[in-house]
This record gives sequence, structure tokens and C-alpha cells, in this order.
Amino acid sequence: MKKLAFFVFVLLLPTFVFAQDYSAKLAEIDAYAEKTRAEWNVPGLAVAIVKNDKVIFAKGYGVRDINKPDKVDADTLFAIASNSKAFTAASIAMLIADKKIGGWDDKVSRYLPEFQMYDPWVTHELTIRDLLSHRSGLDTFSGDLLWYDTTYSTDEILRRVRYLKPTSSFRSQYGYQNLMFLAAGRVVEKASGMPWAKFVEERILKPLGMNRTRMSVGQLKDNYASPHNESTGRLRALPLGKLDDAIGLVGLNSSVNDLAKWFRLQLGKGTFEGKELIPARLVGDMQTQNMFIPVNPFPAKDAPGQITNGYGLGFFIADYRGRKMLNHSGGLDGMISHTCFLPQEQLAVIVLTNFESSASAFIRNKVLDVMLDGPKVDWSGQALERSKAAKTREAEADAKKDASRVPDTKPSLALGGYAGTYTSQMYGDVIVTEENGKLVMRLGPAPNFVADLEHWHFDTWQIRWRPTVHYNFPRGWVTFTIDGNGKTDQLKIDQPNNDFWFYELDLHRSK
Repeated sequence: MKKLAFFVFVLLLPTFVFAQDYSAKLAEIDAYAEKTRAEWNVPGLAVAIVKNDKVIFAKGYGVRDINKPDKVDADTLFAIASNSKAFTAASIAMLIADKKIGGWDDKVSRYLPEFQMYDPWVTHELTIRDLLSHRSGLDTFSGDLLWYDTTYSTDEILRRVRYLKPTSSFRSQYGYQNLMFLAAGRVVEKASGMPWAKFVEERILKPLGMNRTRMSVGQLKDNYASPHNESTGRLRALPLGKLDDAIGLVGLNSSVNDLAKWFRLQLGKGTFEGKELIPARLVGDMQTQNMFIPVNPFPAKDAPGQITNGYGLGFFIADYRGRKMLNHSGGLDGMISHTCFLPQEQLAVIVLTNFESSASAFIRNKVLDVMLDGPKVDWSGQALERSKAAKTREAEADAKKDASRVPDTKPSLALGGYAGTYTSQMYGDVIVTEENGKLVMRLGPAPNFVADLEHWHFDTWQIRWRPTVHYNFPRGWVTFTIDGNGKTDQLKIDQPNNDFWFYELDLHRSK
């Protein structure tokens, strides 16, 4: 009888040891999510938490669109942007398992013989692992103007990569590269014989039961969030951005309920509900650091104490309060998301928003702190204080720029003398026309990019982007240079921002 009693006790022991009431923690997280949404004026967001292969929290907040009353819930679809990259890496892993790709270190030229980098040696040596770990030698975001809101096809975007000059030697430094993931998406297509979107849908979404996730905004029919940002101090809803040719790097529209399944797969080392979708060794490769990213050697006293940072294959790999953390963010016009998972804790956090702010990062950190019994940190409140200081600095910089303007100057030429076509070998044409006594600039590959130019001083004009440009650019300028014959020969665009490098456009007059 004693042996039987002991046996029964052992059988019941896991229930008593591992069962946990998260209600108090989830109530704290719930309140903080709504608080942060209100503080940053986020129209809508959704949060999900996975713990020990169970979804313990999934909830929506706010509205899908500021012009409509429909509420966000855990099934509302958001553009997850660069969180799509891990799906491309997983697709490569599946094709390696299928023996349709030899391995992570296969040469890209084996699948894309026409693809060229600026340096022929790099073209020859470039591997799939290089594509997926941001070590190509190109600068962070270099060439992103090629895919953002342009009419270029996937193949045309990739053809133009050869004109992008590296900023570091091959494999020596980290440079976050969207275009390398575009190439990886094309590798998936060449190796599988299927469109990238179709492969992800058939091999990942359907087996996981991610039935609401869509690979194109053209497929969105119900319960989806509209993107939002601020323009001239006012909140506005934006149209959905169509990015079907930007395969491999963005594209998925998903919900926190669906993404919870994806992270259960990652935490399950490639197995979901008893079925192996990706061999564990290949999942391990994805979750292993391939590229080192420097960290602050002198962290602030109240910082989480990050020691390491790097990139695996589709995920950033860092530490959070002593635990290994794999994470990624996603950003498109009007949509920002943050996701992460901690394998040792069997914990994943998903935060999706329909507004351009860092609110999703603050909520993610709060969830981690609460679930890990960490210190009480008001991430949102601290950031609000920093934001106020940043706005003060911006105002001071604007005032300084205004003070540098030379009054009472005139252009060197009549307005018609500036009209013409200015061509970048990498990007294409930028057309300047004279219309109703003013200059208008149009980016040929991106028809929505139209700007009215207002004379600033000498041969410099201030850029006034029209509402068709959804990115909220700060003030920018264009300057024309004049050749020895008194004609314009070059157009330089000085458009400060954090995502698109207009200085890469080496624009010379062609017409």
C-alpha cells in the first residue's frame, strides 16, 4: 500500500509542481498594454504570450482603423514586415531537409547564376548563410529604395544590386540587409519550383494551422488592421502597402493567435503538436549566432544588462536578464511589431501594432519582466521622457537650419534650366519638371514619390513631399550643381531619415 501511495504521489507530482496561476501577472500585463497604447496614441494592438507550449494570453486593444469602430482582437491581421524573414530561413531549412538545397553554405550562384554583387569575388563566394545573417559587406538598409514602393519586379531589383557599393569587407561587419533576404526568397523559388509565398503557405502555414495568415494584402478580406502614422501633427490612416515583389523579406500578414503557433514550433525545436516540420538540427542552426553585433561596453545602471548580441538565420540572438533571447522586429509604413522567445523559459511574446512607435518594444519588455519576476521598470514612461528631450533637440536643429539660410538669394538659372531627367545607374530616373511656375520632382521607379520644390537659397530647394508619400519624412533638400557651360549636371537629394539612403542615388543629368 505504501508503494502504491508513493506511485500515485509521483504521478501527481508534475501537476502540483508545474501548474501555475498566472492570473496576477497577466492582469498586470493587460493593464500595462492598455496604458502604453494610450500613452503613445496607438490606434490598435494585440498581444500574445506562449508558456510551456500553451497560449496563456491573447488579446486585442483599441481599433483596427481610426475611421471605423471595429475593435482589434487576437485574430486581427497586421503586417508583420521583417518578422517574415524567419519564415524564409525556415523555408531554406526545409529545402535542405528535402535535399533540394545542399546546405546553408551552398553558393548562391548555384541557384541564381545571374545574381551579381559589386565585387565579382564576393559574387563567387556568397553563400545562403551570408544572405541570411547580414554579413554581405553592404550597409544596413543599403538599396532599400529599390524595393520600397517601386514598380520594379523581383528580378529587376536583384539585377540592380550589382551597383551597390559595400561599406565593409565581406563577412567582417554586420549590416542589416533586406535585399539579401530578397535573394534568399528567390533561392527558395528556384530550389522548390514554387513561388515563395506559395511555399510558405503550403509548407509552414497550413501544417501549423495558421489559417488566417495571408501572404499578400490583396488577400485581406476581414478583420485586418489599417496602418497609421502622424503627418503634420495629425494621426492618419494609410492605405495598405502592396509589396508582393519584395519576397523573402516582408509579406506576411498575421495575427497574434496564428503567430503563437509559429513560436510554439520554434520552442518545440521544429516539432509542432507531435509532428516534425523541420529537423531539430536545422532549427538549431537558425537559432545559433552567425554574425556578431557589437553591444554597449558600458551599459547604463538601469539597463537589462545585455552582454551579447548577434544574428542567427532569421532571428537576432541576444540575452535578456541572463536568458538567451531570440527576437525580431518588423516595420512598415504604419505598422510596427516585436516578437521574441526564450528557449530556456519556454516563453514567447508577440506584440503587433498599427502605428509607428516603439510601444510594441515597451510592452514586450514589460511582459518579459513580469514573466521572469524581474524588476519593475516603466519602459513606456522612461521612453516618453526621452521622446520629449528628442523633440526639443529636433526643434533646436530646425532653428539652427533656419538660421543658416542665406536670405535674398536667387537661383543661378531660370526654372526651366533645372528641369530634366537625372539618372542613377543603381536606381533609375528622377525627373524634374517646371509646373505652374514651380519645380516638381518625381522618382521614376516610385510613381507615388512626388515632391514640390520650394526655393531655399542659391541652387538648393526644400522638399515638400505630397500626401501620396506615406513615409513621414522630416525636412529635406535638393541641390543642383552647375557645370562649366552654365547647365545643371547633377542632382543631390539630402533627405534625412532612418530607413532610406538617398545619398546612394548618384544622379547625373541624362536628358
